[in-house]
Amino acid sequence: MANWLDGKVVDNKRLNDYLTALIIDVDLGNYEAGQFVRVGLRDGDEVLARPYSLVNTPQENHLEVYFNIVEEGPLSPRLFDLQAGDDVLVSDNPSGFLTVSEIPPCKHLWMIATGTGIGPFLAILKSAAAWQRFETIVLCYSVSYAEELAYQNVIAGIAAEHGEQFRFVPVVTRETHPGALGKRVPLLLQDGSLEQQVGIGINAQDSHVMMCGSSNMITDVSAELSSRDMKKHRRRDPGHLTTEKYH
Repeated sequence: MANWLDGKVVDNKRLNDYLTALIIDVDLGNYEAGQFVRVGLRDGDEVLARPYSLVNTPQENHLEVYFNIVEEGPLSPRLFDLQAGDDVLVSDNPSGFLTVSEIPPCKHLWMIATGTGIGPFLAILKSAAAWQRFETIVLCYSVSYAEELAYQNVIAGIAAEHGEQFRFVPVVTRETHPGALGKRVPLLLQDGSLEQQVGIGINAQDSHVMMCGSSNMITDVSAELSSRDMKKHRRRDPGHLTTEKYH
């Protein structure tokens, strides 16, 4: 069971009325880019908490978690309203399998995110390890509306630094947006337009796919890729698809 570390909010960076990033000052210790922690608040004698992926790398000074408010939820509205100087709790046992060390050898690493699932991939992309291992890294970032495409300055910086080794594909499904594909990711895989946009195919021979976000997306993408003889990756049974379970 995790112990709780006392943290302080450094900043609350609102993207809009329902998306924000909390910057937290806390001494977490050792962890890998792509892992998650539980973030919580005291509620009487109990702690209300839920898991959030870390957007930051272990080398950055503060933790950063990106999340959406669930209006009827017991925790996220309270976290959403925190301001600089407020107290927050962070679990001391970072966990998760969306890390470079968990990926078997391959040429092309695909990262598919919906909504706030972008978080762990940004941490990996800002770290050095992935760029030393893979010939190409593709980030496919799907949202409903263009205003939800967060961290665009960070992604632009990654693209500028890594050139052709990095490919970014934005997807906006409920409105037309310049430069973005407009269908759900499973449909983009079925009709081949995602791979056509990137110029690289997804296959069992040289690809690994990491997914984070909507459970429907993960289920549907996994089903599509299983038809290409790609299977879930396990330490004792190496495969091609890595997803995260927070509970």
